[in-house]
This record gives sequence, C-alpha cells and structure tokens, in this order.
Amino acid sequence: KMAGHSKWANIKHRKGRQDEKKQKIFSKFIRELTVASRLGGPIAADNPRLRLALDKALGANMPKDTIDRAIARGAGNSEADNLEEIKYEGYGPNGVAILIDAMTDNRNRTVAEVRHAFTKAGGSLGTDGSVAYQFESKGIISISGLAEDDTLELVIDYDIEEIESQDEIVNVICKPDNFLNIKEILEQSDADIVNAEITMLPSNSVKLGDEDSEKVIRLIDTLEDLDDVQNVYTNAELSEASVI
Repeated sequence: KMAGHSKWANIKHRKGRQDEKKQKIFSKFIRELTVASRLGGPIAADNPRLRLALDKALGANMPKDTIDRAIARGAGNSEADNLEEIKYEGYGPNGVAILIDAMTDNRNRTVAEVRHAFTKAGGSLGTDGSVAYQFESKGIISISGLAEDDTLELVIDYDIEEIESQDEIVNVICKPDNFLNIKEILEQSDADIVNAEITMLPSNSVKLGDEDSEKVIRLIDTLEDLDDVQNVYTNAELSEASVI
C-alpha cells in the first residue's frame, strides 16, 4: 500500500502554490495543449492526451479562445515543432527522489537551469533511470462530501487500484486509462472534486521532518518556476506543518 498522507499533503502544497502562479500555470497548459495536439491531432475525442490537457485547462478556468489557439498552433505545426519533451531525474535534500517533466526548444539551457536548482538546494541531477523506476503513472481523484464506502460502490467496476480516506477527503487511485471515466462518474455524484490529475506516484516515500520538508518544498518551487518545467514529482512525504 502506498503511503497515504504524502499524496494528499504534496498535492495540497502544489495546489496552493499553483493558485498563486496562475499565469505561469497557464503557459504550461498552453504548451501541453500544443504538443498534445501536434502529436495526436486536434480532435479531443480521438486524442486521450489532448482530452486530459483540455480537462485540466478548463478546470483552471483558462479562457476558451486561449485553449483553441494552443490546439490550432499544435495542429498547424508551427513553432510547436521545436518543443521536445525531456525527463530529468535527481536527488533533493536528504536523498529524496525527484522526477521532472520538461518541454524545451533548447536542451542546453534547460539542463543548466535544472542542474543549478539542484546544486543550490544541496541536491544533484542524476543520470537517466536513476530515480524514474521508483515512480509509476497513476490517476488520482480526491473528493469530499462522499463516504469511502459510497465512493467505492460508484467506481468498483472501473478497475480502481486503491481507495483511501484522510481528513474528510477520499482519494481514488486508478490506472491513467480509466481516469477520465472515473472522474466523470464522480462528477455526476454528490461528491465535490477537490483535485483530479494524472501524476507520478512513488512506490516508496521518504518521511521528512519540518526542516527537510521546507528544503524540498523550496527546491520544488524553484524547479516549478522554471519556464521549461511542466511537472515535478517527488517521493518526499512532507511534514504537515510545512505544507499548510
């Protein structure tokens, strides 16, 4: 069983930060919409990755015309062609594993910025494969207003992997393929969706005290602030005090 509170605590931290950085978040969504459209075509119904990106952008109240422009740009093969996707792996304070999704039109610039962030935080950029094996892609939908048993009854036919409660929040963990279907079912129920995303969950987490948690949060924030970085994942189990 995966450590429960770490998932919720890490997500809570990110959500708070992302609300503060709306403009930055929008530019990351635009890139994801553009690349998804370029790789799988501009029709969301035929392109699962685009459907997810669309879902996220609409959920963040991104203007419809901004979304449409990003999709059209991807389909039109203009500057979107220069963007390539890269994963970086490294170690943060206390040896925690950190995995980064980036999109860049200049590899050298991006790797230099990412390496600098790690070094400044007392961590180090690792080699390919050094930490990625510790993470697995999962859908996670966090809801409130519905008991765990009632939630399970709604989604039991959808091959969920795990369901757990913590402080009035029920987390449903599933394979990425089932994510949109399960989210739809929960949206039609009495539940309030607090957070829904496809993320990389660690197989094991490292429990940190307040001081180390603060250091890891600073590193994550620095990485997330880089223009070329789309997502940052960690196996750190952050202390409650540092998250709230």
